[in-house]
Amino acid sequence: MENFQSPSSYINGLGKVLSSSLSYVQNEIVGRGLKAAVVSTSKQGSGRVVVFDAENNPGLMKKVVAISLASAAAFGSAFYVGYQLAKRRHRFHVREADKNDQIEHILGKFKLSKECLHKVMELLLDEMYKGLDPATHDKADVKMFPTYVRSLPDGTEKGDILALDLGGTNFRVLLINLDSGDIKVKSKVFLIPQSIMTGTGIQLFDHIAKCLAGFMNAEKLIQNNREYPLGFTFSFPCHQKGLASAILANWTKGFDCSGVVGNDVVAMLQEAIERRGDIKVKVLALVNDTVGTLMASAYNDQNTRIGLILGTGSNACYVENLDHVKTWDGDRNDPKQVIINMEWGAFGDNGCLNFLRTDYDIEVDKTSLNPTRQIYEKMMSGMYMGEIVRLIILDLWEKELLFVGHRDHSWSTDYRQALYTKGSFYTKYVSEIETDSGVTYRHTKSVLEQMGLDRPTYDDCVIVQYVCKLVSRRAAQLAAAGLAVLLNHINAPNVTIAVDGSLYRFHPKFKKNMEKAMQMLVHPHIRYQIVLSTDGSGIGAALSAVTAPDYKDYKTNFSF
Repeated sequence: MENFQSPSSYINGLGKVLSSSLSYVQNEIVGRGLKAAVVSTSKQGSGRVVVFDAENNPGLMKKVVAISLASAAAFGSAFYVGYQLAKRRHRFHVREADKNDQIEHILGKFKLSKECLHKVMELLLDEMYKGLDPATHDKADVKMFPTYVRSLPDGTEKGDILALDLGGTNFRVLLINLDSGDIKVKSKVFLIPQSIMTGTGIQLFDHIAKCLAGFMNAEKLIQNNREYPLGFTFSFPCHQKGLASAILANWTKGFDCSGVVGNDVVAMLQEAIERRGDIKVKVLALVNDTVGTLMASAYNDQNTRIGLILGTGSNACYVENLDHVKTWDGDRNDPKQVIINMEWGAFGDNGCLNFLRTDYDIEVDKTSLNPTRQIYEKMMSGMYMGEIVRLIILDLWEKELLFVGHRDHSWSTDYRQALYTKGSFYTKYVSEIETDSGVTYRHTKSVLEQMGLDRPTYDDCVIVQYVCKLVSRRAAQLAAAGLAVLLNHINAPNVTIAVDGSLYRFHPKFKKNMEKAMQMLVHPHIRYQIVLSTDGSGIGAALSAVTAPDYKDYKTNFSF
């Protein structure tokens, strides 16, 4: 098992230290006081043997024997004390080698070979082509939606732009000032009451317009008869009809407002703004958080061509040549490109990834809110990573390979309640556990104790960390395979990948593991860098508005 430090290896390490100390003492004695008695030296293996003249120096040899016996006694005592201290500190439980083999066998499928990742890449590329072709688009899992965002910012944009970010029970209103590469942001968070989340669409958008008006009034934007452009981040499934036109496919995240599904959400927001009559705002663009992540990075890095979200969920977008987008129904004027919203979380919904799915992946899918959907996402995103780890830990416990010394607890205060409770092992635990190094396992112990495990053993900590490592590394490798497909497809000499999301931000090794896998998957002539893009859902939405064709009207109407 990788990184498994057994009790025997710990004690062997202590023995080496003591042995080195003993050799040093003996050598000092020989070198300083017994030099005259040395008649010869010879090498045996890697060591040096010192030969004394015992016949002519009987007293000297008695001293040597006495020193050796005393040293051996000290060594044995120190060894025993060290073992007992280590045992008391870590509560070692020496497992049989065959149990290590069993654990490796159970977890073996989480180790993805280069050949396996290349197969994933081939399958994803095939799904991409299906999504871009009108003949196969309807049946494609990876939908490859054109976003109608065609122009990228170049850092010269200026102006004051409003943005709305709606994707959950809270939403944000932002005022973003662009000044040739500099960005200043003011924002406020507003709550959406449960009654509005399940009320009518008119109630929802009237509430949003009311909060928008309150923000504008507080920032003294309601003056001089000025109309402000607005970018709208709307993180719900939509079929986009234009840069400022999107039909809601279905509600998610606890929303169930009537009269919205099947209607244009941009039009409904615009109507709510106009019903008020006290603010002048024009919605110029609607994007999702993935596109916003790309746009926010492109403002200061014009090589940005890929946007990636690695958080609760996962999605990617990239800049595609219009000639490859056979589903495109717009004009073909310059720029001959468009950002494609891949919706790659659905990759594998047709069963093509079954060859690498484990029993734990299948169980997570069965008990999810959307069984048989978002298969790729469920194997690598933050919403499901902790649950995969919980199921593995439970399986190892049931097979008596984990928590061996903790099987007689009272059920009322037992860790088994957590093991059998769905969602009890949070993905943040995975990140915390993987920050541990050395033999103390401070964070791992803390997590296990929070689950109800009293004084977890050294072995318990090693195994749990190993499980977390394999699950998170597989997620990073799968994300790397997806990015490698895009980089090889774009085939540009220099590409920047903009990434955002809690999993990427807070997991201590995700970025490193992802980049390590990409090194063996991306064509060697392609240079790329991965950067953290901040606030794509806010700044990115504003930049989508400022690069919209209609934005030029605002630049001529007034000066920012």
